[in-house]
Amino acid sequence: MTETFQLTREQAQVYDDLFVPALFGQWAPQLVDCARVHHGQSVLDVACGTGVVARAARDVVGHGGRVVGVDLNPAMLEVAQGARPDLEWVHGDAEDLPFENAEFDVALCQSALFFFADPGRAVAEMARVVVPGGVVALQTYAPLAEQPAYGPFVELVAGHAGPEARVLLGTYWSQGAVDGLIGLAAAAGLSLLESRSSLGVAVFPSAAAVAQTEIQATPLAEQIRPETYERIVAGTEELFGEYADESGLVRLPIRATLLAARRG
Repeated sequence: MTETFQLTREQAQVYDDLFVPALFGQWAPQLVDCARVHHGQSVLDVACGTGVVARAARDVVGHGGRVVGVDLNPAMLEVAQGARPDLEWVHGDAEDLPFENAEFDVALCQSALFFFADPGRAVAEMARVVVPGGVVALQTYAPLAEQPAYGPFVELVAGHAGPEARVLLGTYWSQGAVDGLIGLAAAAGLSLLESRSSLGVAVFPSAAAVAQTEIQATPLAEQIRPETYERIVAGTEELFGEYADESGLVRLPIRATLLAARRG
């Protein structure tokens, strides 16, 4: 199993209503473009979530093409199906895709590679299901050293909670090095087409919400004392003051890494 958590239907809907427009939506058309998706192609969206990449792919391939989303979380697929019943939604594991060899022209994977237990195996599976000459394209997030907002934030948290916080908050940035992605692609028999670095934005209702969201999503939430958490929130509000507007809404710069590679 490549994912160790499951969402309820309500949580999946919140993900689609809030997180897709606030963060994930911006990368979908960029990933489709990086993969050179064009009219009439068959496209697989791996670890599709509620289907933002699949929807972007449909806009390009048209109704003459085929778009399939695959995900391990049934609730995500339920929301995806409700939003776009015209697309195909399949329950399956990214490390053991339930498709035939060479079934698709393109395989896409957005903001998920760092969640897989074996990213190399997942990339190899994507390579397997695309035709010779087909494209596998990945979007992940650049390493913390390249993150203008999240890098300082993780250092802030580590300063209060201890150096182990860097590990606990490091999942999202663990697969963002271009050289590492090129290596995964090469090991899967893929040759590099293009890599891109793209600076986007993550939107939060407040600076305090950044700390709450990032810490509560990791085991760190159970390891720090309330007073430590309060110091982190105060530090986050000071750190991200420059990114807040008059209403308190915070827009943090976040750098994504995109890579497209072709099957030989």
